[in-house]
Amino acid sequence: MTPARPPGGPPALPTRDSYTFWLPVTVRWADMDSLGHVNHAKYFTYLESARTAFFDAVGLWRFREHPRQGIAVVQAECSFRQQVRHPAELEVGLRVTRIGGKSFTLEYGIFRKGTDEVVGDGSSVAVWMDFDASRALPIGPEMRRLLEAYRGSAA
Repeated sequence: MTPARPPGGPPALPTRDSYTFWLPVTVRWADMDSLGHVNHAKYFTYLESARTAFFDAVGLWRFREHPRQGIAVVQAECSFRQQVRHPAELEVGLRVTRIGGKSFTLEYGIFRKGTDEVVGDGSSVAVWMDFDASRALPIGPEMRRLLEAYRGSAA
């Protein structure tokens, strides 16, 4: 979800205090492209790393009724706010902003470590999926409570 846009201005940047889960990221030399900055695709990798670390940390996988159930990302977006070059230390903040019947939305902010400097932000929509049946499953009450505990305020 894109941060709120002030009338006539650019979208508001996220702030650190609205995120409920954090993952430190060390920029690798291999993350850069021929222009000498982190390639845009790596920003999505940083978001993915935060998302999977979050799922692991909160034990989301315990809701599987069989091994072919899990999370599927059905939409993802990222805004690139600043160039990043190696060496750099970043922190990715994550928050849950919406929990629907079969899907939920996560928002992310990528910050330079220990600062309020935003280098990127984005969102993803995920569903709890039965991969064998190729269909989204309802989010049960226990999973809903778990996700609700990480709800953050949108910008």
